[in-house]
Amino acid sequence: MSSEAPGRIASLDAFRGFAIASMVLVNNPGDWGHLYAPLEHAKWDGWTFTDLVFPFFLFAAGVSMAVSLDRRRRVVTPGTDPLVTSGGGPFVTSGSVPGVTTLSHVAKRAAVILVVGLLLNLFPSFSFETVRFPGVLQRIALCILIAAPLAIWLRFATIAIWIFLIALAYTFVMLVVPVPDPHGVIAAGVLLPGRDYGAWLDRHLFGVHLWSQSKTWDPEGLVSTLPAVCSLLFGVLAGRWLMRAPATLTTSGRLLVAGLVALLAGLVLDRFLMPINKNLWTPSYAVFMTGWSLVVFAGFHAAMDARTFGRRPLLPLTIYGMNALFVFAFSGFVARLLIMGDTKRVIYAPIRALPISPESASLLFAIGFNMAMFAVAWFMWKKKWFIRA
Repeated sequence: MSSEAPGRIASLDAFRGFAIASMVLVNNPGDWGHLYAPLEHAKWDGWTFTDLVFPFFLFAAGVSMAVSLDRRRRVVTPGTDPLVTSGGGPFVTSGSVPGVTTLSHVAKRAAVILVVGLLLNLFPSFSFETVRFPGVLQRIALCILIAAPLAIWLRFATIAIWIFLIALAYTFVMLVVPVPDPHGVIAAGVLLPGRDYGAWLDRHLFGVHLWSQSKTWDPEGLVSTLPAVCSLLFGVLAGRWLMRAPATLTTSGRLLVAGLVALLAGLVLDRFLMPINKNLWTPSYAVFMTGWSLVVFAGFHAAMDARTFGRRPLLPLTIYGMNALFVFAFSGFVARLLIMGDTKRVIYAPIRALPISPESASLLFAIGFNMAMFAVAWFMWKKKWFIRA
């Protein structure tokens, strides 16, 4: 890395801020019935811009995990690089690094994220009879919890093997294991809404506590969390490599090439294994979206770490990214508050009355909501309040 900031990837906060700003944008339109096509999820197979944003955040979380663990090792054992000096086995022998203590810290952080996600699902009705158990924050928490031991104790190549094994296990249960669909028809490898293995398991474990719009499956179900863990672990591998790569355009170019290779691999998996599908988080989706993550991250890296364009133009995204999870959770809370008492309708009515298309009005509301959330992030940044969960 550059001499001015050893162990620091300046572009990480900006990339994470881009992911969260995009999440807030697509999650808060003025009218869900009037959306531009890129601002809604693909109906099932395929992808849109909206299907990029969650994998972007998990990839950023993986890079951040690698950076955080590297920093802890350097503090405990200054002057050493345990990821390089450890033996040839599959484990990172990090000397005096308190791995168990680190895992405990990560587990507590994941537990906080999980609880916040459940509380958001409960608000404002607090009905425990019908509350949805899965959710975006819950998935983030589970991914962090599962990935942490691998990131703490395993070497680069071993993590790559685990990514393959996790994807293989997911593929096996989804394509080979027969399960009954909501109507009792037993079949294997049916990748349709509510008929796959993951949907069956979620119905069996959660019952009525699934996504209210589907009732028979959940886009953040348990089984599809496994390949989502792979998305985070891809970020861990990228982060480990970046911590030891020079902050130059050559590094940015290598990120770009890796991204293009992953995009091609994702398309091959889409053609010959399983379709690109966000709701199922198929391996093709995980690999393809990792490709997009690398391509976009390469641009941020070139601009900020390689100093091609400078960092100041991307300062707003950096500010957003420094309290990313808090802003996302807070935006969900505010969105629910606006629904209460018809407040959102009152705010949205003047925008809807403008001489523009319904889709433009809906987008304009989403942009305004995003600006309000940025104001919160900016205030916290000015006060130096950084909530890492």
